[in-house]
Amino acid sequence: MPTDDATTVRLLLDGEVVALRDLPPTTTVLDWLREQRGRCGTKEGCNEGDCGACTVVIGRLRDGRIERRAINSCIRFIATLDGCELITVESLSPPAGPLHPVQQALVDHHASQCGYCTPGFVMALFALQQRNPAPSRDEVLDALSGNLCRCTGYRPIIDAALALHRDPEAACGSPADADSVERHAALAAIQRRETLALPGFTAPRTLDALADAYLANPQALLLAGGTDIGLWLNKDLRALPALLYLGEVAELQRIEHDEAALTIGAAVPLADAWTALVAEHPPLADLARRFASPLVNNSGTLCGNLGNGSPIGDAMPALIALGADLQLRCGPVTRCLPLEDLYLGYRQTALAAGEFIASVRVPRAQPGLRLAAYKLSKRVDQDISAVCAGFAVTLAGERIASARIGLGGMAATPVRARLAEAALIGQPWTADGFAAASAALAAEFQPLDDLRGSSAYRRLGVTRLLERFRLEHASAPYALRLDQVSG
Repeated sequence: MPTDDATTVRLLLDGEVVALRDLPPTTTVLDWLREQRGRCGTKEGCNEGDCGACTVVIGRLRDGRIERRAINSCIRFIATLDGCELITVESLSPPAGPLHPVQQALVDHHASQCGYCTPGFVMALFALQQRNPAPSRDEVLDALSGNLCRCTGYRPIIDAALALHRDPEAACGSPADADSVERHAALAAIQRRETLALPGFTAPRTLDALADAYLANPQALLLAGGTDIGLWLNKDLRALPALLYLGEVAELQRIEHDEAALTIGAAVPLADAWTALVAEHPPLADLARRFASPLVNNSGTLCGNLGNGSPIGDAMPALIALGADLQLRCGPVTRCLPLEDLYLGYRQTALAAGEFIASVRVPRAQPGLRLAAYKLSKRVDQDISAVCAGFAVTLAGERIASARIGLGGMAATPVRARLAEAALIGQPWTADGFAAASAALAAEFQPLDDLRGSSAYRRLGVTRLLERFRLEHASAPYALRLDQVSG
């Protein structure tokens, strides 16, 4: 086995170590597979992480096991797979067969027509099988929400998935399913001990090293999951500056709890971040389910979503309502900033040169908290919000003692609805008590007209979301006593 090499990307493909040298750091996994390896089963569809035709599965060593997740290969850079296992549709069965059970189930249920999208569905179902051998129909639908089919319709694909998982023991046997001692050893042997440093791409291994590197070169671009940056490359055709990759910094991969807050590091994938947030605040479950696709959630990060400054990022309204704050790092200096104070204008933040988000702290559930997060969009799955709203209210007796409202889609940045908050405080939980707040919501912002909704639609929609919150939470909060708070 080769020794650690700071200029070589190593990954495991079909049980064999592949060493990559002299590749441009922005080479995507999709392009490498098709152009360098001749693995054309992985398809380019949208090239922006929406259709799932390019789905592959990556495996990482986590706590003594191989954790496998499906991702979009079209917006993931191959350099970020250093030390990982890569599984493609060709990995599932040899050319002469037999087919993998996932593939055979799709054949048996006539779940492919033109076949272009089929490899992506195969890989999404393979990833589902790896983590959940017997999912429900809803879990199958969620797992496939990032895969689009234009020919067959989804019924036979769903039927194939459910038939496959009625017999979990039959849905394995391919070498790709192996979680063996040998596979563990092969992955362990390619884990990096030195910093990966390619021309235009560096992956610091400690928080201090990252902070020093970014302070020395604040023009560099911080790369976490790449679900935005991949689009800049593929769609905007931007020439990217030097990349500093966060994914190898152990301190940024942590989720921590203390008595006051849940802290989520900047390299924690969205899938893990939402799991932790929903465990602490169950009313966020529907927003988490509708937040992008599993493929995007497995690559992207929560802090990356917060830091990109989009006015329609769905995480910001709920976290602003909860009073989240950011831990920022600039060289050796750290500071704390309320999330709502990060946003200065459209895609403009309060981050200084060389400063970055190290983590986000989200207050834990407290007695009497009434919380909701709602999203208005044209589709349920994988759609950008016209309006997203987070409401967090506590009562003292019969009257509202505190209120925080976070909104997306209503202004050039994610915002707090401070006038509506002030109108709620001191009021009873009644229609009359909410009337002034509703009027304030309609008047406080002047949202734009665009393809997702008119200004009038957004103003009306946000008042209806406030009314929904009042009606749904009129009886009792979800955290009544301290001993009921999760964690």
